[in-house]
Amino acid sequence: MPGNAGEAEKRDGGAAARVRGLVAGLAFFAAGVALGAWWFSRAPSSAPAPAQESPGPVGLSESTKAVLQRVRSRVDVRFYCLLDPASVGDSGRQFSARVDQLLSQYEQEAGGKIRVSRVINISPAAANAALADGIKPFNNDKGDACFLGIAVVRDGQKESLASLAPEWEQALESDLSRAIAGVDASAASAPTVAKADAATLDAVRQAIPNLDSVSVEEGSRVLRAAALSRVEQAAQEVQARVKQAEEHYLQAQNSPSGAELDAALKDLQQVQKEQALKLTEIALAARAQQEALEQLKGAGH
Repeated sequence: MPGNAGEAEKRDGGAAARVRGLVAGLAFFAAGVALGAWWFSRAPSSAPAPAQESPGPVGLSESTKAVLQRVRSRVDVRFYCLLDPASVGDSGRQFSARVDQLLSQYEQEAGGKIRVSRVINISPAAANAALADGIKPFNNDKGDACFLGIAVVRDGQKESLASLAPEWEQALESDLSRAIAGVDASAASAPTVAKADAATLDAVRQAIPNLDSVSVEEGSRVLRAAALSRVEQAAQEVQARVKQAEEHYLQAQNSPSGAELDAALKDLQQVQKEQALKLTEIALAARAQQEALEQLKGAGH
């Protein structure tokens, strides 16, 4: 029995450590997503408004579909999956396979605007290419250096997901969509503004009642302030949800099994995913409203 108790303690301690680590990481995660939303709201806007919803692969969120519909020209996604069998176990290979499947869904949904290339054969050239794209090596001390990451590239603009890990799998889709939207916005140079949808135009008019008398710059400041207010509200919701998850964790410590601790971990991961998607939606709406503002002022509304 002492041995069983020791095993249970070790198991619960491991789950508890994961929960504590995720609680601490969520603060940094939320901050990073919020900064991404702020960047999107400031980014130069010349992307077309989202097209009509079309059926896509099961699993991709509506936010991701909106990002892919707005992509102007082809984005290259380089997936580095250089895993040494001597140091990477089944769970790592299974996770990399799920990443590969997700990338295939992006390709299918994007209708040719996302091109995924896969680097899977370990070699000095492949390792050098991964390093050049900002992918971080791991397991260097156990054999061949391993790489598991994604580089998103368009017209000289690049964003890298340098180190993919199963612990953050729930956030992978939102991170990848943000990277795609980021390089797409950074590489944009066309001066034209696509026609915005009626709902977005109405939202701009409601946000700026005195639209006739304000400049594009003044209107942009109003829209950015509104977007930041929504980001702040979302951040407050994150804090409230994290607090609930922490209370769940404290209660789970008194559980005789590790099931409650595992449930607390899943709860935190769900918080992460939901808030990432919400903040991405805020960012996309902010960009669409900026485009609508430019259209209204340019057309003389």
